Amino acid sequence: MSIVVIGKSGQLAYELQQAGGDDIVCLGRDNIDITDKGALADTLDAIKPDALINASAYTAVDKAESEQDAAALINTQGVANLADYCKAKGTFLVHVSTDYVFNGKKGSPYTVDDTIEPQGVYGKTKADGEKALLATVPDSSCLIRTAWVYSTHGNNFVKTMLRLMADKPQLTVIDDQIGSPTLASSLAQACLYAAQNKTAGVFHWTDEGVTSWYDFALAIQELAIEKGLLESRIPVLPIPSSQYPTPAKRPHYSVLDKTLTRETFSSLHPTHWREQLSAMLDALKAQQSNEQ
Repeated sequence: MSIVVIGKSGQLAYELQQAGGDDIVCLGRDNIDITDKGALADTLDAIKPDALINASAYTAVDKAESEQDAAALINTQGVANLADYCKAKGTFLVHVSTDYVFNGKKGSPYTVDDTIEPQGVYGKTKADGEKALLATVPDSSCLIRTAWVYSTHGNNFVKTMLRLMADKPQLTVIDDQIGSPTLASSLAQACLYAAQNKTAGVFHWTDEGVTSWYDFALAIQELAIEKGLLESRIPVLPIPSSQYPTPAKRPHYSVLDKTLTRETFSSLHPTHWREQLSAMLDALKAQQSNEQ
């Protein structure tokens, strides 16, 4: 089965390439322009994929507040262009969205049917992309919302914490934003399942369990010391979001309900985030050893 992944340098695209092997063709910005319908069609017509996975996005959450047009071009117009192409060619489309489409005020896990109400430009452009997708190819697309993605590849919260914990005498981390960390390789398996089985609908995928950024940071430090990735422990102090203002509002509670996903993606079983974090740190340690 020929599957084209839109995106090449990001965490998810990297993990899709590792998981899908020869079935996967990753197209980066140098290979395809999803903001140009004509160029997009020319590129994909030459490949004739059975399915597309859109792993590309404008993800600079704070910068999006001052770069709304740039964010909308990729997160909304780009998705609309892909949906139009897939409708015309009968190609199945898997699109990855975000917990940021919700306002974070519910206080219990968000179901796939809950009303979306993004709080910032990034979330709004992703929500508009969802709407474009579902309006164009509702029966031949899979929309997967996820959250707090990290991996050994690229930049993410886990790797940032490891760097800061090695360099700083003390850290402060927000303790009033609650969600579910997600290992990118886990998300990649869900995307591949949807593409290979042409599983249509709206689904949520994260690793199991719930935590705050603060507790996530504590777990990172604890496991990293245990595995020899950090030499010593530093104080990590909890602070509220109000003490760390950012241009973009973030949802305070963005846990995603995976009931429908568990029922539909029958061969996949989400793993608890702490177990996934441990596996990621093992892989990172092995990667660092190979580089030495």
